Amino acid sequence: MSVLGVLTSVPLIRCEFKTSVMELAHSLLLNEEALAQITEAKRPVFIFEWLRFLDKVLVAANKTDVKEKQKKLVEQLTGLISSSPGPPTRKLLAKNLAALYSIGDTFTVFQTLDKCNDIIRNKDDTAAYLPTKLAAVACVGAFYEKMGRMLGSAFPETVNNLLKSLKSAESQGRSEILMSLQKVLSGLGGAAASSHRDIYKNARSLLTDRSMAVRCAVAKCLLELQNEAVFMWTAELENIATLCFKALENSNYGVRVAVSKLLGTVMATALMPKQATVMRQNVKRATFDEVLELMATGFLRGGSGFLKSGGEMLKVGGSVNREVRVGVTQAYVVFVTTLGGQWLERSFATFLSHVLDLVSHPRATQTHVEAVYSRRCVSFILRATVGSLLGEKAQIAAAKEICQAIGKQMKAVEAVVNDTSGENKSGAADIAASQHVMVCALQELGSLVQSLNATASPLIQEASIGLLEIVTSVLLHPSMAARLAAAWCLRCVAVALPFQLTPFLDRCAERLNNLKTSPEAVSGYSFAMAALLGGVHQCPLGIPHAKGKMVVSIAEDLLRTAAQNSRLSLQRTQAGWLLLGALMTLGPSVVRYHLPKMLLLWRNVFPRSLKELEAEKARGDSFTWQVTLEGRAGALCAMRSFVAHCPELLTEDVIRKLMTPIECAMTMMSHIPSVIKAHGAHLKASAAMVRLRLYDILALLPPKTYEGSFNALLRELVAEFTLTDNSANTTTSLLRSLCHYDDSVLLGSWLQETDHKSIEDQLQPNSASGSGALEHDPSSIYLRIPAGEAVPGPLPLGVSVIDASVALFGVVFPHVSYKHRLQMLDHFAECVKQAKGVRQQAVQLNIFTAVLSALKGLAENKSTLGPEEVRKSALTLVMGALDNPNPILRCAAGEALGRMAQVVGEATFIARMAQYSFDKLKSARDVVSRTGHSLALGCLHRYVGGIGSGQHLKTSVSILLALAQDGTSPEVQTWSLHSLALIVDSSGPMYRGYVEPTLSLVLTLLLTVPPSHTEVHQCLGRCLGAIITTVGPELQGNGATISTIRSSCLVGCAITQDHSDSLVQAAAISCLQQLHMFAPRHVNLSSLVPSLCVHLCSSHLLLRRAAVACLRQLAQREAAEVCEYAMSLAKNAGDKESSSANVNPFAPGVSSRSDIHCRHQGVNITETGLEGLLFGMLDRETDRKLCSDIHDTLGHMLSSLAVEKLSHWLMLCKDVLAASSDMSTATLLSSGKDEESEKKDEMDDDTMFTTLGEEDKSKPFVAPRWATRVFAADCLCRIINLCENADQAHFDLAMARSAKLRNPTNDLLVLHLSDLIRMAFMAATDHSNQLRMAGLQALEDIIKKFASVPEPEFPGHVILEQYQANVGAALRPAFSQDTPSDIIAKACQVCSTWIGSGVVSDLNDLRRVHNLLVSSLDKVQAGKGSSSQLYRESATTMEKLAVLKAWAEVYVVAMNIKKEAESKPKRAIKNTDDDDDDYGTIDELPPDSLITLVQPELPTLSRLWLAALKDYALLTLPAEFSSQLPPDGGAFYTPETIDTARLHYRNSWAPILHAVALWLNSTGFTCSESTEAAAISGLQKRSTSVNLNQASGAVGSAKSLPEINKDRMHLILGVSIQFLCSPRPEEPIEHVTACLQALHTLLDSPYARIHIAEDQLIGVELLSVLHRLLLTWNPSSVQLLVTGVVQQIVRAAQDYLQEKRNTLRCMTVLPTILFLIARILKDTAIKSADNQVPPPVSAALQGIKNIVTLSMAKTEETQKQWTALIRSTLACILEYSQPEDSVPTPDEVSMLTAIALFLWSASSEIIGVQSLQNGCMNRFKNALNSCDPWVQAKCYQLLLSVFQHSNRALSTPYIHSLAPIVVEKLKAVERNRPASSIELLAVQEGVKVLETLVALGEEQNRVQLLALLVPTLISYLLDENSFASASSASKDLHEFALQNLMHIGPLYPHAFKTVMGAAPELKVRLETAVRASQASKAKAAARQPAPAIHSAPTIKLKTSFF
Repeated sequence: MSVLGVLTSVPLIRCEFKTSVMELAHSLLLNEEALAQITEAKRPVFIFEWLRFLDKVLVAANKTDVKEKQKKLVEQLTGLISSSPGPPTRKLLAKNLAALYSIGDTFTVFQTLDKCNDIIRNKDDTAAYLPTKLAAVACVGAFYEKMGRMLGSAFPETVNNLLKSLKSAESQGRSEILMSLQKVLSGLGGAAASSHRDIYKNARSLLTDRSMAVRCAVAKCLLELQNEAVFMWTAELENIATLCFKALENSNYGVRVAVSKLLGTVMATALMPKQATVMRQNVKRATFDEVLELMATGFLRGGSGFLKSGGEMLKVGGSVNREVRVGVTQAYVVFVTTLGGQWLERSFATFLSHVLDLVSHPRATQTHVEAVYSRRCVSFILRATVGSLLGEKAQIAAAKEICQAIGKQMKAVEAVVNDTSGENKSGAADIAASQHVMVCALQELGSLVQSLNATASPLIQEASIGLLEIVTSVLLHPSMAARLAAAWCLRCVAVALPFQLTPFLDRCAERLNNLKTSPEAVSGYSFAMAALLGGVHQCPLGIPHAKGKMVVSIAEDLLRTAAQNSRLSLQRTQAGWLLLGALMTLGPSVVRYHLPKMLLLWRNVFPRSLKELEAEKARGDSFTWQVTLEGRAGALCAMRSFVAHCPELLTEDVIRKLMTPIECAMTMMSHIPSVIKAHGAHLKASAAMVRLRLYDILALLPPKTYEGSFNALLRELVAEFTLTDNSANTTTSLLRSLCHYDDSVLLGSWLQETDHKSIEDQLQPNSASGSGALEHDPSSIYLRIPAGEAVPGPLPLGVSVIDASVALFGVVFPHVSYKHRLQMLDHFAECVKQAKGVRQQAVQLNIFTAVLSALKGLAENKSTLGPEEVRKSALTLVMGALDNPNPILRCAAGEALGRMAQVVGEATFIARMAQYSFDKLKSARDVVSRTGHSLALGCLHRYVGGIGSGQHLKTSVSILLALAQDGTSPEVQTWSLHSLALIVDSSGPMYRGYVEPTLSLVLTLLLTVPPSHTEVHQCLGRCLGAIITTVGPELQGNGATISTIRSSCLVGCAITQDHSDSLVQAAAISCLQQLHMFAPRHVNLSSLVPSLCVHLCSSHLLLRRAAVACLRQLAQREAAEVCEYAMSLAKNAGDKESSSANVNPFAPGVSSRSDIHCRHQGVNITETGLEGLLFGMLDRETDRKLCSDIHDTLGHMLSSLAVEKLSHWLMLCKDVLAASSDMSTATLLSSGKDEESEKKDEMDDDTMFTTLGEEDKSKPFVAPRWATRVFAADCLCRIINLCENADQAHFDLAMARSAKLRNPTNDLLVLHLSDLIRMAFMAATDHSNQLRMAGLQALEDIIKKFASVPEPEFPGHVILEQYQANVGAALRPAFSQDTPSDIIAKACQVCSTWIGSGVVSDLNDLRRVHNLLVSSLDKVQAGKGSSSQLYRESATTMEKLAVLKAWAEVYVVAMNIKKEAESKPKRAIKNTDDDDDDYGTIDELPPDSLITLVQPELPTLSRLWLAALKDYALLTLPAEFSSQLPPDGGAFYTPETIDTARLHYRNSWAPILHAVALWLNSTGFTCSESTEAAAISGLQKRSTSVNLNQASGAVGSAKSLPEINKDRMHLILGVSIQFLCSPRPEEPIEHVTACLQALHTLLDSPYARIHIAEDQLIGVELLSVLHRLLLTWNPSSVQLLVTGVVQQIVRAAQDYLQEKRNTLRCMTVLPTILFLIARILKDTAIKSADNQVPPPVSAALQGIKNIVTLSMAKTEETQKQWTALIRSTLACILEYSQPEDSVPTPDEVSMLTAIALFLWSASSEIIGVQSLQNGCMNRFKNALNSCDPWVQAKCYQLLLSVFQHSNRALSTPYIHSLAPIVVEKLKAVERNRPASSIELLAVQEGVKVLETLVALGEEQNRVQLLALLVPTLISYLLDENSFASASSASKDLHEFALQNLMHIGPLYPHAFKTVMGAAPELKVRLETAVRASQASKAKAAARQPAPAIHSAPTIKLKTSFF
């Protein structure tokens, strides 16, 4: 407790110190009185704070002030050297001294230097004197770094001094001296040449030092040396390489990073020396081959010496050292990165072949695991170079190279396979080696294509590359690993280019069928198909449903034929089950259809009964057993896939059916050992595979389902992981994942978070760690890849089985009885006791993982561990391991203890455990038990929380604080501090009392622990963070204690920030981030932000992550400040040396040359600032978390700053998007003002890559990749939205211009319109589909926001008009043949927005975009079963509905325009001769302009719209009606894709509903489906498959118009009510308004009003729904619409009541009215001489018309009365028109007109009665035979209208009866030519009737009809002689006949020829007349009056009734 006592006495001198800091501002000096007053313990902190202050102030201070105080300051500072300063203090001290001399006078610098040298020479070796020595060393380094050549004269002595003490120094001293030497070298540059060799000789031997920190320091020192020392990369090159390889043996991660940096850089320099050094000395450069050979030696041989020739190398046995291989792998990456991307582009072919040769070398592939490790290393080299250094174009070129390499390998393999002579002895070895080359090449090719995404399409489309042929050829490779890699590569290609997915599947299926007899083909093509099916979930558009059927039939066929041919049995069995497993990943919508078949297949694989099981043991040989086991493993694997991917189908019944084969498999397990005994050990693998699959599927099923088998199962599981039958010491890989994430510092699992994760895994201690490979488990080819993995890497079978058994044990354990739990736990203890040595470790690891898994399962199930004896047994097991020498086991034991406390949850139990550890810690002195038990305390607190362990808090803290001060063992310090952090975290506010002592300890340790103990520092950082969180918001306070705590936290952060280790720096950043959250005022952003910007270029992923996470939080609150401070980093580029001290400049992946660039990347990106740097990172980073944080950070910055700095952000986006135009061929029609910028771009391109020296580093690595461009396009949309919310002036050109004039800094969006359009265009026409989507979205936003912005210079125009070409050009590519459905859908949306926006006024211009929609409409009519289907059927649904929706939107707009135009008052009609004022309105659209574009398509559209609505209505039915859905789907969806289709209908129904309502309203419900069908019969022929009549099915049941209309009304009202009942809150408001507008429009039509008034239920229902809507939806627009609809409903009801009353009245008065009309006609229609019609007659006729057209079909009763009335009225009129002798002659014309009105307006049912018909015909006959030509003429006119009646049933009898008379009458004219104009008129009208009959006739009767007409007309022609003497009427008849003949000839050419051919004399007559006419044309032109045909008849009826 004494320790605690010391720590708790918090001194109160802090406030005094605060004032002293204030005084310091005036005097730079250290306040020595204040220092003297405080306790010894506090002094180091006080001094450190003063040094920090000095560091900040010196730079800014006045030079004279500094010089004044300099002497005293130097005294104080040099005095501190000998006060034993700790590491952070000495670093700052040295920095300040050097800064002081460089700012002030340099007189005494040599004195100070000598002082330091004396201290270094001092022979005192005690530990107490060490800090002083180290401080002196640090000062020397700092002097030289800062002042360099100024101290040149003293440097030889200094260097010798340092080197001398280097020999005798201990490890801390060695590190510090080497760091100082590095600084000396960097300060002096070439001037230190004389000492280079000495330094090299002394340093190199330390590269293999015991201490890892020293190795790192040497590597960094030599790295500095190689900048100038030419010998290092010439004469000493081989030695350096050997040294590095040795240094990598037994290295840790830090050493590997530092040494690989050195090795890679030296090799790069050897290949391409820097210009300056080469100029100075004549240097022999190394060749590329030599350098690569050296590197390869390390990769293949390791560090144990050198052998020149390759042959000898192979003879030497022994394995390669893994650490060396991993280090050399990193060095390769450094080597390439240093040389740069362009170098890689140029030398890629050589480099690729070299790297691939590494894996084909026998040394690299001695065992399978080693081969996998080597493959991983090579893949890492390729990914880290090709993936990040090359731009997209270069990556495509690299992919081509890789293709060629694969092709070459494959040819060689084929040669060996086909070589039957056996001459090629080494053939088998070649194939074995080639498989690894294939795997690396194919994986890289897959990754490349996947990262390029759609940009990779040229690779597929260029036939010369033949990528697909090459990759598919590898599917026949003899090695399974290569086949799987090829399948994986195909999956990557298909995911990147989804339009290839279906063709690939078809091609593989076809090849599989054709090559069924080749085992490789069966295996390879089934792998490929499985891989492709597994990739479907990454392709949103999916694959056609039928592919599922195809896969099932292929798989069935393979399984069925497996037994037929033993050579193929195994492959076919495996392939069949693999395909079925892959099929399951397509999900329930596909699997549902095949489930019964699957259940049957599964049942048949296993024996049906125990008897059969027993019987089969005795049968079979080893081969049949192998096939059987593989088949059963495959079946179980497919089951697991089914359970994992189709949980919705797992009903109780299905589970029961699945359990039959599973239980059988469990029983079979016990028989297997005897089978293996009988048939040989080679069956072990197959048996293990069965067990693996069984464990896997059981872990997914509810344990209740197999309770009965627990005993047998647990026996198997326990035997599995306790290695009972396994001689190998295999360990599970799950332990790390079951331990807590926070324990990574103890487990070293933070390596998982580095950029080198994929290769560092190989060095982890558990079995086969990091050796994941596809061939270990082919089923992983179709599973989803774990996050963060590039390629699935299942571990070897031995490990996987143990992993699966451990996982299942955790699932089952909570359901097992206590008795069995006890037995198992005791058994575990026994197993551990029995095993010895290494095996004991392995068994113990596995048991612990299983126990942890079980405890975790208990916690998740909220169940307890069990009674006392179970607990006791568990406790014994766990406590025993807390003292285990293996740290991983101790860690697991601590975790298990915590978990036990959690599941037992009893205070006494917890107290007992805690007490046990307390006692141990008090007595134990060994490191092992102290670390184990301190962790136990931390874990107890972690799992029981502050409340549960409150009473132990004090003891725990005091013990851990004491342990943390044990300076002799960093390990104890690490574990105790880690536990302390756990306790602080879990105790929360309860810890508040211990904050001060803990903080004090943390600071003390930070100031004293050597920096090489990085783990201790990491834990100190964790503690600091935990304390900050505990104090929390209190940190804002101003009390003395809080101020002290806060300043201590800030000091702690400053120390950790300045540490050299990246993990410690990351911890510091997260501490500052916490501080900023709680006390933002106290975090100094001006220093934090620049340091974060520097870290963004760190080579350490964790540091980059931490920096971005912190920036994200800062940008959320203070974006503007963050950007400003980041820019300050750019401005201070000049004096950068000062800030470079706190950066770790040695980092892999960033070469020493580009290091300067990276450190000041903020500088290089001057004008784009932090935003530009972050955009650049998006291209390089692959870590998901990091990228999402960058997105968020940029998002916050954009939200805060984009509107103010509009130009800047638009430039950023434009620069990123401009990369699109490089990639794609599309070019923008740029306007004049863009040309200058184009020139500027060209210039940039030229200057971008000048030479390959230093300069190329200043440019961004690569052009922005597609994903970054997509993000930029999204940013563009966000900017537009932000501007919209900011200020209206952004969208008003006139306002914007005046604002710009007032203040030139005003920056408004509308002024950048051309840039916006250009960006949207670039994105919309890119290769990448995601970018096209984003571009189209941006374009739509731009159109919507800017459509109405007027162009001030051209009134009446809008500014978007000038961009119509660009919009058209951006949309056109989206409608090409191969565009995916989602893009077409988006493009349709943009089209409709554009057409409806009203921007374009010229119809011809609109047509361009309109035609795109027309072409899409044709596609829609192609129906469901179109053959070229690439995607899931619902993709077609989406596309078609998008087209219909777009048309609907256009139609709605068009109708609105029309309505507005109609409602405007008509302007005065202009005089035709006064054309001048016409031009003003030329551009204005005629009111129906847009509607004229839609009109021609309406018949089709209306039909399709109704079909879509009907589908939607069916799809919205509740689930219980699903049986009523049509079995074969709807018009646009198939039943299989119903779930995805629903979404698409949900997006598009509303505009369609509105359009349908408008259409029905405009046609007045008069269009029946039959008339529509007639209108589109032409289309119908193509589109039979758009099944629009699904419900009725039978075509025969054609409905009548009223029924159809009723259905339509129900459809529309049903859809509307269903939707308005409960619109989801996330439903777009547009849907609600569209629906209400549709209702309003609908109720505008009288028919609908009547319908809703008659069916009162619907009206009431609708009103109640609208009432609810009114209450729940706030927007006023919605409420106005609702009230509008309600008004309509009320109006309908009122009208209906009125109408009902009227009808009743009507039927009583009608007879009287009709009688009156008939009498008036009789009395007043008297024939007069001048054929005038008296007014009463015209009124009577008008009355007849009105009455007859009334619709009285209200009820059957009224209908009957009505019919009788009409018939009797007609009969009366017929009677009255009977010519009688006595009365005056009735006016035949008026009477005929009345009859015609009846015929025209009443239906044929009413007046089609025989007697009436005869009467009517007689009247017409009389008139025809009348001698009055006027009567004849009018009769012909009326007849014409009757003949043309649309109802054929009515007109036909009249045609039959009257046409012959007409013909006769016309024939007679030849003999009796007309004498007057009236007679001529009669003839002309008659001819018209005849012509109409010809036109009405069927094609086949045309000749007969013409044979009547043509001779009649020819007979009217006059010959030349009689023409002259004929009367004018006769001549006019001649002309009339001739014109008609000329018109008829071309109209019916074929029939006309036939008629003329039959009568030659007619022909002659006609030709003569034509010639005469042509001759007289010229002469007669002047004289001739207008032909009579145009002159109106002289007598007109006053009223037109038609």
